[in-house]
Amino acid sequence: KIELPLCAVLAKMENEGFLADAEALRAFGESLTGSIDALREAVWAEAGEEFNIQSPKQLGAVLFEKLGLPGGKKTKTGWSTNADVLDKLRYEPIVRHVLEYRELTKLKSTYADGLLKVIGADGRIHTNFQMTVTATGRLSSTEPNLQNIPVRRELGAGLRKMFVAAPGNVLVDADYSQIELRLLAHISGDEAMRAAFLSGEDVHRVTASQVFGVPLEDVTAEERRRAKAVNFGIVYGISAFSLAQDIGVGYGEAKEYMDAYFARFRGVRDYQKEAVRRAKALGYAETLFHRRRYLPELNVPALRAFGERVALNMPIQGTAADIIKAAMVRVDARMRAEGLEAQLLLQVHDELIVECPAEEAETVRAILIEEMEHVVDYRVPLLVDAKIGASWAEAH
Repeated sequence: KIELPLCAVLAKMENEGFLADAEALRAFGESLTGSIDALREAVWAEAGEEFNIQSPKQLGAVLFEKLGLPGGKKTKTGWSTNADVLDKLRYEPIVRHVLEYRELTKLKSTYADGLLKVIGADGRIHTNFQMTVTATGRLSSTEPNLQNIPVRRELGAGLRKMFVAAPGNVLVDADYSQIELRLLAHISGDEAMRAAFLSGEDVHRVTASQVFGVPLEDVTAEERRRAKAVNFGIVYGISAFSLAQDIGVGYGEAKEYMDAYFARFRGVRDYQKEAVRRAKALGYAETLFHRRRYLPELNVPALRAFGERVALNMPIQGTAADIIKAAMVRVDARMRAEGLEAQLLLQVHDELIVECPAEEAETVRAILIEEMEHVVDYRVPLLVDAKIGASWAEAH
């Protein structure tokens, strides 16, 4: 009911492709070149010498030998300059500039330049959707990967402006609101979490109010940000150590947040214990649609913690993947049944993008919301937000 009908939908999506504005892409690439050059100069000025920023060996020597920055890790080939190491030194201006330099050079080579090379004769980019690559059941997009457009707001939006509707057409972009947290509330049966969603309140503010013990109306932006990190961290089985790094607090403080969370949302804590116990007993975790992920890692001491995190997350992330796949089948069937010209173009995790004639836009928007929200009938309703625009950025 999901995978086989989806094959035909994906074949149409691959064949249709997504229209790209080649001239705008070219201009975007040129603007990135200027920013990259400026960052290179800034790094060199802070280092007091010119060197190849993209050489880990040279960069490591500058950061950890010449400048004596803390936290360096020596490997067989020299100093490690991977993202984890540099992220902890982000407070240093030179490191911040190096990370931005890396981000922009990747953006230019992978996207600005890379996408130009794969625009077809019809002016459209035709990605390939893989159904059997990810362990959670999510679709993946390759050659090129259109699901991996950077999420950093201004840069991601800059790239999304390059994906446009054909003349006379518009794009309709619909995405699930906090689907994984809603599924956690349903699967765990936690009454406090369900009540937060059913009340229509901002769930991150509710969590902040519960965890920090303050009235809902007094929750600060910073408390909401930390509660949001806790909420999403819980879905992925995050440790107090990882949470501390994510939100920039000490281990003890992060542990207090998590303890307070589990004290308020006991159903989530009980679900997590049961999910790990069940996965160990069966040898696999599964989604609500019974897609399985086998977990031999649970029997390997060095990998057990990873296996336990997967056991917590797979039922949630995997169910979300199953739901949007089922939604794609329903949306496509409904658009065909109503004789619309509209065509699904892209799926990005919790988001669907449709191109249609402008006069069909409101009808398509209503179909997306209705079909996506009613794929399943769970204890917490699914909510979909859908927008219309001339480009992916405008509709996102």
